[in-house]
Amino acid sequence: MEGLMAIVTVLASALRFGAPLLFGTTGEILTEKSGSLNLGVEGTMAIGAIGGFIAGATSNSLFVGMLVAFLCSSLCGLLFSFLTVTLKANQNVTGLAMTIFGVGLCQLIGQTLKTKGKFPAMSEELTHAVASNGIPGLRNIPVLGELLFNYNIFVYISIIVAIIAWVFMFKTKAGLRMRAVGENPGAADSVGINVDRTRYINNTIGSGIMGLGGLYMAMIINIGTWNDNWIGGYGWIAVALVIFASWSPARAIGGSFLFGLLIALQSQVSILANAFPTALGWLNKIPVEFYKMLPFVITALVIIINSIGKKKEGVQPTACGVNYYREER
Repeated sequence: MEGLMAIVTVLASALRFGAPLLFGTTGEILTEKSGSLNLGVEGTMAIGAIGGFIAGATSNSLFVGMLVAFLCSSLCGLLFSFLTVTLKANQNVTGLAMTIFGVGLCQLIGQTLKTKGKFPAMSEELTHAVASNGIPGLRNIPVLGELLFNYNIFVYISIIVAIIAWVFMFKTKAGLRMRAVGENPGAADSVGINVDRTRYINNTIGSGIMGLGGLYMAMIINIGTWNDNWIGGYGWIAVALVIFASWSPARAIGGSFLFGLLIALQSQVSILANAFPTALGWLNKIPVEFYKMLPFVITALVIIINSIGKKKEGVQPTACGVNYYREER
């Protein structure tokens, strides 16, 4: 029984660490499926983190914090769209610039407020709102309660958002049009689909979803304590997870929680080692730095394998990262 509970504890931690990755991955999938390649996920999440946290902590409202996080990050998506869709700027360079800008602005605001002693603190009420309160009644079920029904509200929202995104993309006419723009914008334009508007909408909404992941990092992973590395590379992992999930929000659920498991090992590996000393006791002998490095090593491997492997047809959007010039149709 002790071993079973150790496994459940580690898996539950994986779900909690995977939730912000799922927000970032889902948002980037919407962006890329419409034909835009936004490498600014890290910066977009950072903007959502600082904006949403300050608003939520100041108003003492989780709803206000989530709304502001979504809106702030949506503005990042709007700016990215203006630069790449309207001005036809290089998408790779623009995305990297968004990351530098977003992370830098987050650090500037956060460090300035901390230096002046004005950085807001989470109230007891807000802390309780983001705690892993779970679903009353169901959370008390042995084993299953801890594994499925004992999480903070963000975890459930991240899964719901991913499912809604999948339904939208593959089961609705609007989703079909969006995918058409990502595959062949010229053909989509020829049948009356507004390519620029489609990309604007999906970039903006996708970026807003990324911002919710940033707020998760601020309020839950970092428990409201300021440091200059709030996002900690999660945005880059999310970019790789898009490839890992084959541009499917449904697959992103499993992929995000798999990477969440890799991150959870940093703090939870001793639980497994102590519960199974004979089989897994050696895990305690591995330096913690290895576990901190592991998610990023796997991220690099995913990108490398995708680059040298045979790409599946119809998975990666054909026009992803390519600006559309209507006069060249």
